[in-house]
Amino acid sequence: MEITTLEWAITIIATCAVLLFDVVVIARNPHEPSFRECAVALSIYIGAAVAFGAWIWISHGHDLGIQFYTGWLTEYSLSIDNLFVFIILMAALRVPREYQQEALMVGIILALVFRGVFIALGYQLINNFSWVFYIFGAFLVYTAYGLIKSYRTHEDEHPEENRIVRFAQTHLNVGDEYHGLKLWYRKNGTRLVSPMLIVIIALGTTDLLFALDSIPAIFGITQEPYLVFTANVFALMGLRQLYFLLGGLLKKLVYLSLGLAFILAFIGVKLVLHALHENELSFINGGEHVDVPDISSLFSLAVIIVALVVTGVASILAARKMSPQEIDERTSNLETPETGASE
Repeated sequence: MEITTLEWAITIIATCAVLLFDVVVIARNPHEPSFRECAVALSIYIGAAVAFGAWIWISHGHDLGIQFYTGWLTEYSLSIDNLFVFIILMAALRVPREYQQEALMVGIILALVFRGVFIALGYQLINNFSWVFYIFGAFLVYTAYGLIKSYRTHEDEHPEENRIVRFAQTHLNVGDEYHGLKLWYRKNGTRLVSPMLIVIIALGTTDLLFALDSIPAIFGITQEPYLVFTANVFALMGLRQLYFLLGGLLKKLVYLSLGLAFILAFIGVKLVLHALHENELSFINGGEHVDVPDISSLFSLAVIIVALVVTGVASILAARKMSPQEIDERTSNLETPETGASE
């Protein structure tokens, strides 16, 4: 795929412009967005992703168009899983609702930065060491196993208790008042660290962990860095609105971890098959390529769409039969945000 410098420049400038617009708007008027505000913004972001995929399809061929849509859907489903962690963080760190948009915006920017770095590193690895696909594939299968294990044992996630966050809380003079994105403030002549800094540290560390899952997954679908980058951008754009728009519905996605586990395991197997097909390791088939089935982009897209639809429908149907306590157990006891007031 030949992507011109102009195309890269336009993409990066447009991404930065959208982020800057969001930052300026939110900073000028911190508030909890209404249902209409979230729905309109999310519709624009999803429409833009669909239109961008159509442009890739028309200008660079249908196979790359399918790869973009497959990658975007995969990253979007993983981003929804991110929302669960964001919700836990907001509740555990008691972030006022009017400042949650600002915190989420910072989280999204950090996620884009970390994923950009991992995309560059991943691209260099797969270009120079084809055997890295074995590692990526094994890692995704292991991650899928971890999701299933967590679902079966109902283990709660507490990202706000990681070592880095605890260290910051212990060694910094943290106050108890939020002042938007202001990270320091003075009270009675004493300089205090705003708890927003702790929120940003927590978001940053969790974004870093999510990038470790996300990037191997997308490289299992396409090895084109431009598609990897744009799929991640479109998956993260609108995540803030989705956080407020879905509200309590997130709690009803009781089988989300199982659906994601299936998708990650599928991509992991696809990566291993690709690694075998490109094999250069001397202790496997004498260093020769292994004749294994090749999973097409169209088949991957179909599998992921079916998995997401089945997961969503099965989750909602199952949630209707569960008590609120059972739903809490299946979704890590989340305190979900209520949707903003309708206009």
